[in-house]
Amino acid sequence: MTEIVLMSDPKVAAVPVQECGERLVDLRRDGRLMVDERKWQDSAGAFAYLREGVLDRLLKAQAQLPQGMRLLFVEGYRPPSLQRHYFDKYAAQLRAEHPEWAAEQVRSAASRYVSPPEIAPHSAGAAVDLTLADDDGCELDMGTRMNATPEESEGACYTQADNISDKARSHREILSTALTAVGLVNYPTEWWHWSYGDRYWALETGAAVAHYGPKELDQPQTSHPHQTRRTRHDMA
Repeated sequence: MTEIVLMSDPKVAAVPVQECGERLVDLRRDGRLMVDERKWQDSAGAFAYLREGVLDRLLKAQAQLPQGMRLLFVEGYRPPSLQRHYFDKYAAQLRAEHPEWAAEQVRSAASRYVSPPEIAPHSAGAAVDLTLADDDGCELDMGTRMNATPEESEGACYTQADNISDKARSHREILSTALTAVGLVNYPTEWWHWSYGDRYWALETGAAVAHYGPKELDQPQTSHPHQTRRTRHDMA
């Protein structure tokens, strides 16, 4: 396995941002992707937003999937305040479990699972957490539940983990092939996390600048329950 660059790496923060001003769009209003409900109560619906260019790429990726498979969108945009809450909460958990760790070790370990707030792709509307489902919205086997921590999954959440079944590995390869083909990059510690146009994407692709920086949602966060697909998934 090649060396993984974590979100906490100074190389990521060093990438300059040249904000393009592209708008955030509500995937529930668009209606062309299945939107899962597990984040429905988070951020007053902010989770369902993405930069328009990222949505366009997801639609192209979905068109490349084998018959009977669909992308299942779980989370996109995350307000900076919520990102900080998630990061601080996980870092506090790690500090409690490893009191001998230095502050930088805690930050690095936490960034395997939650990006540091100042460079978070989700807060730029550039990142998406998603999985594969069948046409009825039933999730396919990806080896772990989405958002499984490295500790919980014994590292199986890493995209290239070898402690998963052949079927799960095949599904991950299908997802990776479709998303890579349209320009998205994966965060290797999380098989479900993909992004385009953010600092991590720029570092991984060699782009001179990131197109999307942290952004506050300035559009009404109204619900569109009639356009959201209820799906069956593991709620544990």
